[in-house]
Amino acid sequence: MESFFNTHKDLVANVKAPVRRLLMDEIDWSRRMIGIKGSRGVGKTTFLLQYAQEHCKVARKCLYINFNNLYFTKCSLIDFTGRFYDQGGRVLLIDQTFKYPNWSQELRICYDLYPELQIIFSASSVMRLTDENEDIADVVAVYNLRGFSLREFINLQTGLNLPAFSLEDILNNQESIVRGILQQVNPLDYFQDYLIYGYFPFFLENRNFPENLLKTMNMMMEVDILLIKQIDLKYLPKIRSLLYLIMQTTPGTANISQLAAEIQTSRATVMNYIKYLKDARFLNTLYAQGEDYPKKPKQLYVHNSNLMHAVFPESTDYHAERKTFLYNALHANNKVNIGKYHSDFCVSRKYHFKYDTQSTNRHRSKIHFAVDALEVNYKSETPLWLFGFLY
Repeated sequence: MESFFNTHKDLVANVKAPVRRLLMDEIDWSRRMIGIKGSRGVGKTTFLLQYAQEHCKVARKCLYINFNNLYFTKCSLIDFTGRFYDQGGRVLLIDQTFKYPNWSQELRICYDLYPELQIIFSASSVMRLTDENEDIADVVAVYNLRGFSLREFINLQTGLNLPAFSLEDILNNQESIVRGILQQVNPLDYFQDYLIYGYFPFFLENRNFPENLLKTMNMMMEVDILLIKQIDLKYLPKIRSLLYLIMQTTPGTANISQLAAEIQTSRATVMNYIKYLKDARFLNTLYAQGEDYPKKPKQLYVHNSNLMHAVFPESTDYHAERKTFLYNALHANNKVNIGKYHSDFCVSRKYHFKYDTQSTNRHRSKIHFAVDALEVNYKSETPLWLFGFLY
């Protein structure tokens, strides 16, 4: 047990969290079991350690453990938690949860056995914590940790503490919000860099970012899809090929029959693979209102523009990356469907948005335009960059 406490102390003392994630204030920390989901590389481990740094001031009351530790191949989580609890431990932070067999069953047993214990664990974005884990479905509160927003990226680069705004705030109070931001920084000075490498926190590491991201993408396919979903390794080339084919044509309509023919599999299998790629945060799917998987999506998008630049560093389409940015930003806290009235997106069944490259005086009352501009002059328009302040 002492070695775990020593490791915890060292990790918390040396955690590098240059910006405070907004999710830290959105979580109901009174819940006794909390699952933090997110794609590989967005900073789940750092988030857990940052929580310990902020909230766990009493020595030995809080402990971070990682199921990468071979100790847990012989010692059960239940026994370990019992010893921790008996020594006064009350907050257990668990990383790499999926690597422990029967993790959800044992988490529930620990939850029931130790009534003063709080369990906070990280989980891959492909793990369906409530739908596929009945043991904890009624007690776990699930939250999603996203990659950096443009706002977080700018704060990191400048040392500022620019706040986030709701979509309603942006639409109703745009002029004052833009004025307040521009008094401190020009977001367009950072926008293109963000689209290329600002979504994933590991751009801060002293390594080649595109190569690091490609490595992470392959780990996402090999571990987060194949291992967790228990898919045979021989199907990995088909999944890789499918992702590449889709990324060549996004955003756009998916021709499922053509994709099935190209990777030599069935339409049903392609639909399953698209679902896995979506859950792993490679893709975003865009459906009409009232529709969802297993129906065919109306359009497919790459999840974020960093992925586009990693795969196509010299041929990323300008319009595609910006529409991808807009969808990813809107999708963070809102339900997004295919747009009506020739718009790109319908948000929360209420707002219709369309991306455009320039500001002009338009009078389509049902459509709100996201435009490539530092500022706009018309109520029906919003600078595209401002949607990067939604979280």
